[in-house]
Amino acid sequence: MSSNVCQQCGACCANGRVAFHVGELDEMPGGRVPTALTESLDPYIACMRGTESAPCRCVALSGTIGKAVKCRIYEWRPNPCQDFAMGSDGCSRARLRWGLETIAWSDQRAR
Repeated sequence: MSSNVCQQCGACCANGRVAFHVGELDEMPGGRVPTALTESLDPYIACMRGTESAPCRCVALSGTIGKAVKCRIYEWRPNPCQDFAMGSDGCSRARLRWGLETIAWSDQRAR
């Protein structure tokens, strides 16, 4: 499996709501997520635009899922994106929804 499998996939970015605390927004002290790319869910929670309803696809994702993708805010992505692990159960579910082969944990650890 290629070492850049995530850059070929993107299924996690088109699988469900990416919600996080508003303290991560760049308009807040220490925040980095571009506010312009988010929606407010309530006074405390924001989400990435495009993930708030079906069909879901994060506005920061460019490219074709399963072929070649890129997160345009990778360095500033919210914590749920940073915490999403390649080969995890969530990764496998997202890949299956898009008709992609799952990634074994052993494939991930070999990198």
